Amino acid sequence: MSSYCGEPPLPHDWLLRWNLDPVLLLGLAICAAIALRSERPRLALGGVGVLAIAFVSPLCALSVALFSARAVHHIALVAIAAPLIALAFPARRSGQLAVALLVATITLWLWHVPTFYDRALANTPMYWLMQFSLMASAIWMWRNVFAAPPVPALLAAIFAMAQMGMLGALLTFAPDALYAAHAGTTLAWGIGPIADQQLAGLIMWVPGVFPYAILTAMLARRSWMQAASAA
Repeated sequence: MSSYCGEPPLPHDWLLRWNLDPVLLLGLAICAAIALRSERPRLALGGVGVLAIAFVSPLCALSVALFSARAVHHIALVAIAAPLIALAFPARRSGQLAVALLVATITLWLWHVPTFYDRALANTPMYWLMQFSLMASAIWMWRNVFAAPPVPALLAAIFAMAQMGMLGALLTFAPDALYAAHAGTTLAWGIGPIADQQLAGLIMWVPGVFPYAILTAMLARRSWMQAASAA
């Protein structure tokens, strides 16, 4: 069974590879309708827009060819779309912060285990299990982070940023190409599987932590404002 996003594109045609799956488009339309009913519809619609970029735009097809594009795809889900949606649908209290953080971390790392990753790219139900579990666990984590008291929220955001960087570092310095799904898909792009994997690791290690850093700064500013108002 081929990947949900189709066959790996070539450099000359990947910009034409838009995913117009009617079920996907209907799902995004439903998500947009729900977003309009949120407390912060602009943030929610921004999250849906990120999902559209990830699954409708040529990024979907490119992530079949390049693991580095898949890294961008995953960062868009867990570090951009998920916190936007979490801010738009805030939790009233954070009683499961540690559990949510642990589950989100384990979910992200498990889907980067080569066996699970390769199966997800070769099997459509597994592919969507990967996407839904990444999104659901990340939204759960961010809702708890944003509802938590200042110090636990900051520590959780810093941990989330650190584990993303650590996963990126492990991929960067891995001595061998880990993912059979990309063994024959990268050469048309002028890059070998190991170099592509190293690039993916660097993306997760450096620019991939930027959204976490921005959210951590936002939480720090909120803590400072609360402390200043209480003084």
